[in-house]
Amino acid sequence: MYKKFIVPIFLIVSLSSCKGYESYLKDPDPNKRLTHANEYYEKKGWYKANTLYASLIPTVRNTKNHEELLYRYAYTFYNQKDYLSASYQFRTFVDNFPTSKRAEECEFMFAKSLYKDAPGFTFDQTSTIKAMSAIYSFISIYKNSEFTQEANKMLDECSERLEKKDAGAAKLYFDMDQYKAAKVAYNSTINEYPESLNADYYHYMIVKSDFLYAKRSTLSKQEERYNDVLASFNTLKELYPQSKYVTISSSMVNEVNQQIQKIKNKNNEHN
Repeated sequence: MYKKFIVPIFLIVSLSSCKGYESYLKDPDPNKRLTHANEYYEKKGWYKANTLYASLIPTVRNTKNHEELLYRYAYTFYNQKDYLSASYQFRTFVDNFPTSKRAEECEFMFAKSLYKDAPGFTFDQTSTIKAMSAIYSFISIYKNSEFTQEANKMLDECSERLEKKDAGAAKLYFDMDQYKAAKVAYNSTINEYPESLNADYYHYMIVKSDFLYAKRSTLSKQEERYNDVLASFNTLKELYPQSKYVTISSSMVNEVNQQIQKIKNKNNEHN
């Protein structure tokens, strides 16, 4: 019996709440709209606060309320996970109030919003590059900021995304049997990320690419290309003597040495 009354009461409360919000939007008094916008903001009603703040921006410009409104307006986008819009609004805040005590925070949030907006490494990384540029800019301007540690962490993660993107492209060449292109791509990845924890793996993939490229070459080219395998292996062994990939590569190296010897024997027979 009680359940019959609960639904209508709930609907009445919901409709009343929506009606209140609609009426606030139409309220000609900007002070009342601002009060209600702040109330929604404090209650984490980001969408309603955002809409009310947006309606007030032309009115509060160049008033004492402008700075606080822009600050909160930016966060309403961020908290709705609309990171691209948030980045724009945080940038707008810094441009309008460069000497504000909140300028440092908003400069950081501008970079963080771009970082959040950037997609995973399998997608185009233009946004990641923009995020890195913003983070570098923040770190250079605010050298002893409370946000520096988080900014450096984001920078590392952005670099990791780009590395994964490049390494993924190299692996794609390899999987398509484009071994020469794979070697070039892995070398490029090593040059771009020399401190990578995966550098020994990339060197191993160069050895493997050289090996398969040599095996598929014409007889006249094989000796030269098998020697390239040995050169790549020696680089791996010299740089990472303790790497597991040195051991894994040993079977390829043994086969390469055998093939080189066979080629030499054939050449000697013909001579």
